[in-house]
Amino acid sequence: MFSPKYPTPETPPAHVPAPYIPTPLQAAPARPAVRLTPGSALTLVVGTVLVSLLLAVAVAAASVAVCAVVVRSILQSDRR
Repeated sequence: MFSPKYPTPETPPAHVPAPYIPTPLQAAPARPAVRLTPGSALTLVVGTVLVSLLLAVAVAAASVAVCAVVVRSILQSDRR
């Protein structure tokens, strides 16, 4: 009563799925390539140098501030 019934090998399957055919993707709109002219290369180099100098000044200022606090603390404890 509850035994499975298998189809005979001569009978074709009930449903054959159609093969998957992907639709072609649309190409992205073409962007102009970035061109590095001598003027823009110089601007890039100057900007990099300025940012590096600003970072160096900031690090130096922070270290001078820490040294000032340490020296002040040493002088304060020396007076006591």
